[in-house]
Amino acid sequence: MKIGFITRTLGSFKQALRRSLRRRQTLKPTVHWVLGKRYQAHLEVAEWRSRLGAKIAGSESFDRPNAVNPENMIWVFGIGRSGNTWLLDMVRGVGNHQTWDEPYVGRLFGEFYLQHATAGTLSRVNFIMGDPTRKGWTKSIRNFVLDGASYSHPRLGPGDYLVIGEHNSSVGAPLLMEALPESRMILLVRDPRDVIASNLDGARKGGWLHQWREKGEEEYHALAEKKPNVYVQELAEKYLHEVGLAKQAYDSHKGRKVLVRYEDLRADTLSTMQRIYSTLEIPVNDEKLAQVVAKYSWENVPEKDKGKGKFTRKATPGGWKEDLTTEQARIIEEETAPLLREFYYAASANSDSSER
Repeated sequence: MKIGFITRTLGSFKQALRRSLRRRQTLKPTVHWVLGKRYQAHLEVAEWRSRLGAKIAGSESFDRPNAVNPENMIWVFGIGRSGNTWLLDMVRGVGNHQTWDEPYVGRLFGEFYLQHATAGTLSRVNFIMGDPTRKGWTKSIRNFVLDGASYSHPRLGPGDYLVIGEHNSSVGAPLLMEALPESRMILLVRDPRDVIASNLDGARKGGWLHQWREKGEEEYHALAEKKPNVYVQELAEKYLHEVGLAKQAYDSHKGRKVLVRYEDLRADTLSTMQRIYSTLEIPVNDEKLAQVVAKYSWENVPEKDKGKGKFTRKATPGGWKEDLTTEQARIIEEETAPLLREFYYAASANSDSSER
């Protein structure tokens, strides 16, 4: 009884810290420090329990506290400002789910690999990620991820699911899905014009992204004020690159996977969430899911926490028409044309033909 109460209290405290972080980005270092100490405490308890069990069994060995089942890992790929935080908030409330928010493991391997992915380099047996030794280093990636997940989530039970938000590290999606083929995958996409309009709003002076910028990013985000069209161009290139790689991973993945458009999630949240769980073959209590969806609906976000310049801004598909200039919309449409055709123009055409 006491352990359950403490766990629920810590969970509520963690959610409160997340809400504070979204409202005041200046708290970011403090919040991350507090959450880090919490994780360290969990890991130390898990290590103590493991060593105690090992002594009882007559062994002094200590491995990771709990081996994460890769089948119970659900990867969320895409790009930021696509409803990723909202989706993770909802799955956190379902029950036997824990989340791993932005571990950046995809960026760790993906950027290095793509930087050196030339025919000459990849053919070299001495290159650490060369084709001749691919089977070996993909296994190393697998072990690295599973160990990291276990140490980051020492309280994860054998039947629990770990939902991993890698929306800012989709560059590594193809390698991660290759290394963990039995894992499940969500490809979450949003109209690039709305994604970039949201980033543009947040990067302006006073916006959440402007406040949250890391050292060295000042010049990049200053483009939002000084040269907005250049900023839009760079964001469009980033969208095409990262969402394109996430789509590549999705197409290649032979395991359970589901494509989710933010617009559908916003239009009918409960039905879309039910479709996610059904497609990924994960049992879920419909009543509990409905409660979670209602709790995290746009309408239940306090007015002071949403609006222009806020982390939670508009949640209006098509809002880019009011936010972008004609030139900015043209830049995005030209740069991201392949993905717009795949996710939006084709979907619109299919909808029109079905109505006829």
